[in-house]
Amino acid sequence: MDTSVAEAPTTTALIRVGDSCERVVRFTREDIATFARLTGDTNPLHHDVQAAQRARHGEIIASGQQTTAQMIGLVASHFSRSDDGLERELLCLNFNFAFKAPVFAEQELVLHWRVASVEWNNSLGGWLAHLDGRATVRNAHPCVVGRGTLLVKSTDA
Repeated sequence: MDTSVAEAPTTTALIRVGDSCERVVRFTREDIATFARLTGDTNPLHHDVQAAQRARHGEIIASGQQTTAQMIGLVASHFSRSDDGLERELLCLNFNFAFKAPVFAEQELVLHWRVASVEWNNSLGGWLAHLDGRATVRNAHPCVVGRGTLLVKSTDA
């Protein structure tokens, strides 16, 4: 009778500390208004130019959920890929975001995530990856900063 306990893996090629992904996005005024409408966000700052001009920022702004949806989509797409020959299964477990500055229409926004740590989780049977992210106006300030936790498994397991 084999009573040995399988040792937890200590490293993986599926996801590593320092791995990163990046995408550039740009929202038009129409993109912003449409996204807000589709998600039930009736704040006039997302669709009414006159209301936005009277407000603090003076121009149409994207809803926070529009930027964070793009950020989560980037992570999900990048870390579930198989173009490197590795078949992965990915679950997004947790994301937290802080909004630092508005995102205006027609700004070039750089979305970036970097893996800060990776650890094996026996009970989940996969790798927990902790990521740091940001959405930054090109050559300027961060508009959104975030942290996320992913569960990454090999589909071969």
